Amino acid sequence: MAWISTAEALAMLDVKAQTLYANVSRGKIRAKADPADPRRSLYFHDDVAQLAGGSAGRRKVEKVAADAIDWGDPVLPSAISTVAQGCLWFRGQNAVKLAADHDLEYVASLLWGGGTIAVSAPLPAECVAAAARPEPDALCRAMTAMAMRSASDLPSYGRASAALRLEAPHVLLTLFCAVLQSTPDIDTPDLAGWIARRWQRPNASAAIRCALVLLADHELNASTFATRVAISTGASLSAGVLAGLAAASGPLHGSASLAITRLLEAINHEEKPAALTRWLRQGQGLPGFGHRLYPDGDPRAVILLDALTLPPIYAALAQDADRLVGERPNIDFALAALARIHDLPPDAPMLLFVLARCVGWLAHAMEQAQAARLIRPRARYVGPPLQSDL
Repeated sequence: MAWISTAEALAMLDVKAQTLYANVSRGKIRAKADPADPRRSLYFHDDVAQLAGGSAGRRKVEKVAADAIDWGDPVLPSAISTVAQGCLWFRGQNAVKLAADHDLEYVASLLWGGGTIAVSAPLPAECVAAAARPEPDALCRAMTAMAMRSASDLPSYGRASAALRLEAPHVLLTLFCAVLQSTPDIDTPDLAGWIARRWQRPNASAAIRCALVLLADHELNASTFATRVAISTGASLSAGVLAGLAAASGPLHGSASLAITRLLEAINHEEKPAALTRWLRQGQGLPGFGHRLYPDGDPRAVILLDALTLPPIYAALAQDADRLVGERPNIDFALAALARIHDLPPDAPMLLFVLARCVGWLAHAMEQAQAARLIRPRARYVGPPLQSDL
């Protein structure tokens, strides 16, 4: 692979360093530290050339398909959510406005096409077992609980949508019980209040409620696509959620907020903005800022941050990121700030993400089950030449 210097990249793009850093942060240009001088960065030539030259002429079918998978055009129909006009929409309703007035329970009913999250005595055995799981790691408990359900739950294939809507709340509550190691109140549980009480942070309840609504779904992201692929085989709702959990566990998705903590630790150890500048020059993307679907800023982060008073180091980081990279905070940054302000557990951003997103996974699972068709893309082979039979 050919790598070029900062000066060469800037010359090819004919832009300022701020724009180059922004494209690295967005994942459009790959970068790495220069082995000869770790203070400098090298940039992947082909990425720079693609941005500099753009695409001309009619693209081949293979190129169209590859681009659709990588943040490209929509690849399957869905009536659940979309990002359009710089906003996130849940079944045609603005998610930011929903977050101001409603809770996750309301959004679940909206995205699922009906139904309520209610708990009657006795609690389902799956919920009781999930709450009693002894594993110290919350994500491990969640995956184990879903795996246990997956082994016995009915397949989604061939079942009526009404039956799936009755099962969905039990799957969601199983996840909550596993993560929080507790059971909900009987009748109608207050999901945000349940989380705040379990973490002994009652004052965080309103902010948690807002975050849960904003995170309930986000179109066809990696974990949602994993859920839909699993359900397309006829797998159970819980198996679909397990697939979503597995995808969300990666550092580029559900646990992205942890990278912000690492960045702040680096800044804490030396004078800023020198630390941030060096971080960018080493080719490291800026976590917690910018989003490809929101070029003018992530509206989910705006409403959540408006309800918070940022600690000085977070506020300073946001100002420096805007000045150096031209990017605004995204929802990952807002979650990290929420956890810091209310002194939530270290893994709280990740856990809030999966607890909320399970609502969306279940919505997509039920929609995919009704579509009743297998998701089976083809691979474009780039391996060794095929050898003819002798």
